[in-house]
Amino acid sequence: MERQFLTKLFILVFFVGCQQIEIDQSSSTDIATNNIASKDVLSEDKIYLNVWDYIHNNNIHQEKVILNEQILSYMNLHLQDIDKFEEYLNDSYYFIYFVVNELNKNNLPIELAILPYIESNYDPFSISSSGAVGMWQFMPRTGRLYELNKTWWSEDRHDPFKSTEAAVGYLKYLYERFDEDIYLTIAAYNAGPSLVDRKINQNKRKGENTDFWSLNLPTQTQNYVPKYIALKELIFNPDKYGLKMPKIPNEAVVEKIIIPGQVEILALSDFLEIKPELLYKLNAGYTKWASAPKDESIFYIPKEKYYLFMTENNPFNKTNDINWISHIVKSGDNLWDLSIKYDTEVKIIKEINYLKNDILSIDDTLLIPLGKSKSNNFMPYEMYIVSEGDSLWGIAKKYNLAVRDLVKMNSLNEDDYLQLGQQLSIGNKNIHRNIESKKRTILYSVKQGDNLYKISELFDVTIKSIEEINDFKESTLMPGQIIKIAIRAF
Repeated sequence: MERQFLTKLFILVFFVGCQQIEIDQSSSTDIATNNIASKDVLSEDKIYLNVWDYIHNNNIHQEKVILNEQILSYMNLHLQDIDKFEEYLNDSYYFIYFVVNELNKNNLPIELAILPYIESNYDPFSISSSGAVGMWQFMPRTGRLYELNKTWWSEDRHDPFKSTEAAVGYLKYLYERFDEDIYLTIAAYNAGPSLVDRKINQNKRKGENTDFWSLNLPTQTQNYVPKYIALKELIFNPDKYGLKMPKIPNEAVVEKIIIPGQVEILALSDFLEIKPELLYKLNAGYTKWASAPKDESIFYIPKEKYYLFMTENNPFNKTNDINWISHIVKSGDNLWDLSIKYDTEVKIIKEINYLKNDILSIDDTLLIPLGKSKSNNFMPYEMYIVSEGDSLWGIAKKYNLAVRDLVKMNSLNEDDYLQLGQQLSIGNKNIHRNIESKKRTILYSVKQGDNLYKISELFDVTIKSIEEINDFKESTLMPGQIIKIAIRAF
């Protein structure tokens, strides 16, 4: 019924051009431009079972919503497939409570927890074609300003918790800079504060209004705020639009743990009995098969698995003795000297780093086990191609695996049928499932001043990988040229 009403409303708006239609405040979302109402003190004591009720009832903006043609069109896009929209909202399950808490701590409107839906659909692995990374889509420069660091082992812009702390800090700065005008804050998050300031000053010189709707902003930013309002209207009024909100508790669903030393991600996921993909998602800042070789490692895990760390059988109570380091190849390095220097074997270094010959490339990074202890017997990622007559039981027996381990590594069920040509991960629990083992290709438009080095740094890939996927005929890149880039992704 409401969806039919919305469609009619959209048609009416279409015929009257850009005229804005005002919705009665008693049945619509409260949206503000720059006025803030005081919080209801009683709301602090009230218990909210789900995060949506908490966000709605603790919204500090109390103004009338205006649904124009543009906003209605974005709402209709979401309402075309309600099941898909509900899945879209549920993608925030592990992170939205943390986001709301950070916004609260910084006295910011908690409705800003909607922003990561527009930025990345709450996907910590997201990488845009412009090089923006993570749930909050930080560009490298802004990330560095907010101490989101990048090493060979990790990329903080992917970390959903570190990046949230940084994003909320940035939003606080923007909110104060633009006099607590939420639309200008959101616009500045998208386009940058300097550009928004320039547009405001242009309007001032002309004697024109300086609210968001009056500014001559880039098309992407002109669309950005209406997308936000459309999403807020649907989230704040689900019954009105026939939506069933996903069940996300108004409490933490993840627990932060600190583990001594370096940790293999597959070993930890195995102990927790969860899929490696989920552990990587919660800890997306780790870009390799393990955390960095430091005194301690921080991980976020599902709350229901926390009890495992309270048991006597927890193998992560003491320092993990992986003892790996990363070595950047310098001029004059060779495998023989490195094996002597680090007390290991040439064949182990080659196995771990997938080296087909003894030739090393300067600036390449090698994983090196420190010593020859049994704990450092690392098996590389292997793939088995299913042939006629193969079964899970037969493959598991051939590689000395338990069937349950084989199906877990491949996200299968024990009664699943195998297909000819199907690829299966093979090995023991020490096989790493690196983020690099799954890639997706994006298209990038070359900018003025770009070169392969700059582009490789922007997307954290090698120059060689860009050259291989594009098969360049000319060595010089031209502005506007479209090239392919294979980036890490799940």
